[in-house]
Parts: sequence; structure tokens; C-alpha cells
Amino acid sequence: MRDQLYINGEWVSPDLGGYFEVLDPASEQVIQRVPAGTEEDIDHAVRAARRAFEHGWGQTSGAERAGWLEALADELEAGQEALALLEVRDNGKPLAEAQWDIGDAIGCFRYYAELARELDSRQDEVLVLPDQRFRCRIRREPVGVAGQIIPWNYPLLMAAWKVAPALAAGATVVLKPSELTPLTALELAAAADRIGLPAGVLNLVTGLGAEAGGPLSQHPMVDKLAFTGSVPTGAKIMSAAAADIKNISLELGGKSAFIVFDDADVEAAVEWILFGIFWNQGQVCSATSRLLVQEGIATRLLERLVEATRNIRIGHGLEPGVQLGPLISQGQLDKVIGFIEQAKASGARLLTGGRRPAQLDRGYFIEPTIFDEPAENSSIWREEVFGPLLCVKRFKREEEAVRLANASRFGLAGAVMSGDPARAARVANALRAGIVWVNCSQPTFSQAPWGGMKQSGIGRELGRWGLENYLEVKQVTEYVGREPWGWYLK
Repeated sequence: MRDQLYINGEWVSPDLGGYFEVLDPASEQVIQRVPAGTEEDIDHAVRAARRAFEHGWGQTSGAERAGWLEALADELEAGQEALALLEVRDNGKPLAEAQWDIGDAIGCFRYYAELARELDSRQDEVLVLPDQRFRCRIRREPVGVAGQIIPWNYPLLMAAWKVAPALAAGATVVLKPSELTPLTALELAAAADRIGLPAGVLNLVTGLGAEAGGPLSQHPMVDKLAFTGSVPTGAKIMSAAAADIKNISLELGGKSAFIVFDDADVEAAVEWILFGIFWNQGQVCSATSRLLVQEGIATRLLERLVEATRNIRIGHGLEPGVQLGPLISQGQLDKVIGFIEQAKASGARLLTGGRRPAQLDRGYFIEPTIFDEPAENSSIWREEVFGPLLCVKRFKREEEAVRLANASRFGLAGAVMSGDPARAARVANALRAGIVWVNCSQPTFSQAPWGGMKQSGIGRELGRWGLENYLEVKQVTEYVGREPWGWYLK
């Protein structure tokens, strides 16, 4: 495991020499000490990225960049199992989930290698104009230096979502991972170092938000800011970007609804409801944490849902059969417990969970929790908990379900389950969210756009949309007429 910063193709110690400890959330034991990067380190990294962009990387072909992305994917794949084990220790998620995440990260690099190659064929695309005296071509050029700040819930995967399209586009990167989970991001930098990625193309600075993330957001040589995290931090980044009118993309919070109609299959619904809220310990921005169930099926579905929830095995992510690991930190555990206490005080009915598991005396564990019929204005119904906590409300008619689902300041995701395809499509179209799942919850593909409406963010990641985040579109228009223009000189 690395304990230095990666800047300009070299492993370096932080300027001020500070370090912080990274904990295993299941055992509360120290895994590693990593550098606490500061403004000086960010400045070195940004300047290295600027040099790399202006003196080589920004002029490479898409095919050349694709080769580097594929080499990076190969390098990650060679250490895939070790990376998954490290992700479990760093983040706490069950091993099967970590393995899935690492595989997805590798696939993301391969996907953007394909798009980088394709970009060459799209360069200098001819645009037909209504005035034949002019000829126009469209260029897609890299945005420049990208500052990227990623969260702790999917450490390597979130790095891939941002680094892969940026490099594919020809941008250079300064990556700041979460201080809670920096270890696999450091291994990504190590993989880039092993394949000989040109110096300064990918730089990684670990550190705290105020000391490293803030300076990165404010640096005048950064052309593009990409952030995934909370709404308050996103607002600060947006404010910092405004000073220089930086290009930004933000993927922020969510309070997504899952609408289940009474013609849905109960067993299938229970499976997807569980997956939608308890996967990754509920620490998912798109988690379908508000369940809206039609009255005709509500009693039967909730009985089965509670039964299945109580059978979820909780423990260390490396233990066989574990399906729910710890929350990321003591702070996050305290936050989730606070929401639970508020829900109890407000009169919501606790159906199951709500406590720390009696059999686990260490680690940031909380039982998967379900509350029934919280008030519409309660914090547990309106605010993002970011933990394994589900709220349930009943509805009678389709219009009521859509109203309840859309009555949120967030608009990241939503889900609908019904045996009637026409109704499912109608409700999916009515939901004010950037991502809607029909008869499922949470499937995510590198090829499909990801992002939200309202306070859930700006822009889209993944797919071709993710590549466009790091490209500037330029028109080059040429006068080819044979006659002089003759506006002033007749």
C-alpha cells in the first residue's frame, strides 16, 4: 500500500509532511497512514497536469489514448482480487460487492478506450450549412485540466467513472479521493505508474476536504471540476467554480422512491426493494430509500419484506455469506442513529432493525431498518440518510404515488414495479429523476447516462455523455465562395 502522493509521474512526500490514519470500519483498526496533502501539493499537481496537457497529452490521438486506457485496465485486472480485498478493508462492503465493483471499474476503462478510438472518426465532422459559400467542420477538443473529487462509497469505481472518460477525451487529471477510503485510488495511481503513463497525465493527492479539496476547486489552472458527494459540499464547489466560470459536473444526493403497484409479483418486489436500499449498506446516492406500496398489496408485501430483512447476515465483509457490512465511519453511524431516533420521536412505526447488532462489539454496524408511515414532512422521509434505512408509505392511486415520489428536492433516481407495462412506462416518464428503473432497482452500466435533476446535480456521467463532460465543441467555418464578400468594399 502506498503512503505518498503521486504527482508528475513520481511518488512524493507531502510538502508539509502531514499524515492521517485510514481505518477498517469493521474492526476500527488502522490500516495505513497516508499523506495529508495541502494547497502546496495541489498546486504542484495542477501545474504538472497543465504541463502534461499542453506539451503532449492534449495533442494525442484517440487511438493512442485508448492504448493507455486498455493497458491500465489490464494492469488493474491482473491485481483484481487483491484490489477487492483492499476495498473491503478500506470501505467495509462485503467481498462479493467489492469484486463486482472492481470488475465494473475495469470494464469502465475498457469502455472509454472504445470511445476514445471512435472519437478520432468523429473529429472534423462536416456540418452542412444553408449558405454554400461557407464550409464548416466540428472539432471535439479536450477541456484541459480536470480536478476530480470522489466519495467513499465506491472508491475505485468512482475514480474510474471520472478518470477514464477524462483521459479518453485527452484531458489531464488531478484526483482527490475521500480521506476515508483513499487506498484503492492510490493503487490506481500505482497501476498508471507501472504502465508508464506519461508524467502529469494522472496525479493523485490524498488529503482532507478543506486542505486539499478546497484548493483544487479554487485553483485558477483547473479548467473542469467533477464532484460526487453531498449537496452542501457541491454547493461550495459550485461557488468556487463561479469565480473563474469553470466547467462543472456535480452528482449529488438523492432520496429516491420505489413505487410498487398491487399487480407486482411480491417475491420479485421484495428482492429488488432489498437490493435498492441495503446494497452497499445503503450508502448509495441513488438508493431507493422511500417505498411507496399500493394498499392492495401492502400488508402481504411488508410481512415478507420484514421477514427477509431480518435474515440478512451482518458482519465483516471478508466473512463468508455476509450481506451487510459496517457503515464507513463513526460519524456516519452517529448520523444514521440520529435519524432513527428522530423517526421514533416523530411517531413513525419501527418495523425492524434500528439497533447496533448485539453480536458485534466493534465496528460501525447498524441493523437494516424499516420504518412505516413516517410523516411527509419528517426528516427521515425528506432527507438523505445514506445508510440501510427504508421508509414505507401506502398509496391508493397512481397519481398519488407520482405526487409523493416527486415531492422531493432531489431527483437522482426512481423505480416502478408493475405487471402492466403501459402503466410502468407512464409512471417512469412522470418521475422527475435522471434515472428510472422499471421492475428493478440500482442496475448501473457504463454505457448508460448517470445523473440527476433538481438538487441531485448538474450534468451526466457514464456513456457518451460522460465523455462529452471532458470535451469542448469547436466550430471551424471557412469562406470558400469565389466572389469577394463585398459588404464594405463594393
